[in-house]
Amino acid sequence: MRPPVRVGVFGLLGSGNLGNDGSLEAVLGYLRAEHPEAVVDALCGGPEVVATRYGIPATRLHWYRGEYRTASRAGAIAAKGLGKLVDAFRTAAWVRRHDVVIVPGMGVLEATLPLRPWGFPYSLFLLCATGRLFGTRVALVGAGAAAIGNRPTRALVRWSAKLAAYRSYRDALSRDAMREMGVNTARDEVYPDLAFALPTPPSSTTPGPVCVGVMDFHGGDDDRARAEEIHRRYLEGTTRFVRALAEEGRTIRLLTGDEVDEPVVAAILDAVDSPLVTAAEAASLTDLMKEMAAAGTVVATRYHNLICALKVGTPTLALSYAAKSDALMAQMGLGAYCHPAREVDADRLLERFRALEQRSAELRRTLTERNLVAARRLEHQFTALTAALFPTAAQAQAQAHAHDRDHAHAHTHDHDHDHDLREAP
Repeated sequence: MRPPVRVGVFGLLGSGNLGNDGSLEAVLGYLRAEHPEAVVDALCGGPEVVATRYGIPATRLHWYRGEYRTASRAGAIAAKGLGKLVDAFRTAAWVRRHDVVIVPGMGVLEATLPLRPWGFPYSLFLLCATGRLFGTRVALVGAGAAAIGNRPTRALVRWSAKLAAYRSYRDALSRDAMREMGVNTARDEVYPDLAFALPTPPSSTTPGPVCVGVMDFHGGDDDRARAEEIHRRYLEGTTRFVRALAEEGRTIRLLTGDEVDEPVVAAILDAVDSPLVTAAEAASLTDLMKEMAAAGTVVATRYHNLICALKVGTPTLALSYAAKSDALMAQMGLGAYCHPAREVDADRLLERFRALEQRSAELRRTLTERNLVAARRLEHQFTALTAALFPTAAQAQAQAHAHDRDHAHAHTHDHDHDHDLREAP
């Protein structure tokens, strides 16, 4: 009898980002449905959360607990440097214990938000390099990618992708970006984001509130010099938009997608000061989807806020901060309803919002059709993943299908033979 396959999941999981955790949830659902014999554990940012919420053993990604705090004192800088060396050995030891490691979704090959090369890009490179060294198949599944300006970050991301045993992307832009970085993507496929595989809550049949998904937005990795100005404009424009809706008597629910967004919610609540504006507490993408399924319309910034709204079929307007958001909206038939997050003009946003609401019924039908396509494509993603990472299981499935076909053919042949005998004179 074969020993069970040892599967690791890897990433900034359990760290407060609902999109990352939703991608993990989708992959765990696939593993439990298709490979229940697999033994699964995680190397991740928030091991306590992952172990409690998903019931799998989890190990901390970084030895140094102050990894994501800016180091200024000499002692902190030395500890962070030592942590990088220790992490190389810790990652190698963890990878070596696995047959397969899956990096579920996430924008692991992009720097559309501020990112240092020695942070997660270095961790991902360690994973992929030690995977290649020890023969552990590393899969970047439904990854997000984008052009990267910073040379060290770009080099680490490029080598991580090259060393992975399997790659798929959540949009064509991501695959194109990796091709331009020098990665051979000839065999790489594009599928919808993994979050589209999560169960969908029922939509509301009565007119609901306007959900506004906000973000602690300071621009991207190349915007560091004007990060505060970008944040101020985003907050002021979003606040004016919410206030205008409240003055019209509309009910508004403020949503986040990461713990770091909570100060933005607090600032809007303080500035608008209306009983019509309330904040939702969502601990998962499922919670977000329930809020958005009850909404009449959604306006959102974070990528996975957009996915949740589109998946439940609620007409959505994107405050877009990257090309991935524009591509997602176009893919779902709402490409006309994007507004730049760097230039939030409340008047223009209100105009676009009203145009969206006028076409609400039509857009709901469009989203129903596009979601069916996304679900079918993700079935192909998981079939391809089984073939790439679990070849024995894939062969067994193929043999089972062949047996079923042969059985059906034999049954049909016997039925025809009996029919011939009955018809004979």
